[in-house]
Amino acid sequence: MSGTPAASSSLQAALSYCVRQVRAYDYHHYLCLLHLPPDMRKAAFTFRAFNVETAKAMDVVSDPRTGLMRLLWWKDAVDKVFANKLVEHPVAQALSSVIAGHKVSKHWLKRSVEARINDANRDEGTIPETSAELERYVEDTQSTILYMTLQAGGIQSTVADHAASHISKASGLLLLLKALPHHVNKQGTVPYIPASVAEECGLLTREGGRSEVRMDERLPDAVFKVASVAEAHLHKARELASSVPKDAIPVLLPALPAQVLLDTLRRCEFNVFDSRLSRGVHGVSPLWYQLKLNWNAWRSKY
Repeated sequence: MSGTPAASSSLQAALSYCVRQVRAYDYHHYLCLLHLPPDMRKAAFTFRAFNVETAKAMDVVSDPRTGLMRLLWWKDAVDKVFANKLVEHPVAQALSSVIAGHKVSKHWLKRSVEARINDANRDEGTIPETSAELERYVEDTQSTILYMTLQAGGIQSTVADHAASHISKASGLLLLLKALPHHVNKQGTVPYIPASVAEECGLLTREGGRSEVRMDERLPDAVFKVASVAEAHLHKARELASSVPKDAIPVLLPALPAQVLLDTLRRCEFNVFDSRLSRGVHGVSPLWYQLKLNWNAWRSKY
């Protein structure tokens, strides 16, 4: 049946859905993916769409238990896709097609959704104890996307994997910082500032075995410290550039939006409530962002 016109039309609709989801919810990466070779682009859009679905699972519901059920559904869906079972969801259908045509590790998909399940299961108000703990979370949810994209492109390079890890950690940390106002408004605390950083900045309170980050004028100091960890990862990724295979460079273009966001945070003096952060693409005009991205892609730089 996979070769019938109806099946082909259904698959095309699923892939189109993935592209629309990434464009709507992850626009800065959407523009990066347009620079991938066509044979990798389908897989990359599918992986990013999977990330969109799991990332917003907790944000589109009023009851956290419902969001957790959505994540558990996706965990089960991954098992079914790899067992060659039909799952009635366009992203799952696109995943089935990608997996059939490329060697992609189930481990990365499971690791991604399980990290989000563990995050959803955290007691409300609890926070990571250290920056390393927060880095593990973004490694599991962000680096896995680039690992799978490299796999789908048949790129086997330890150096490219290391660069992808550093870029994704930088991107993940910075995106969590940008999203802090949303999480603060929803939960009443600051959930993604590590306790060790908050304590150093005088923002940490401990009561009844719980650690919470207070909201006051010292929050930008904590944001700066987390952003500095992200900047170090970008620096390490670029140190590897001369040894990265040329065909892996387009996969690593997400370093550019991470740098743009870091620069905007710096201009805002690391005040995540500054309205400039929500303008355009990470605080810059879409035209400027696209020109910068095109320039990097043309020069094979990330």
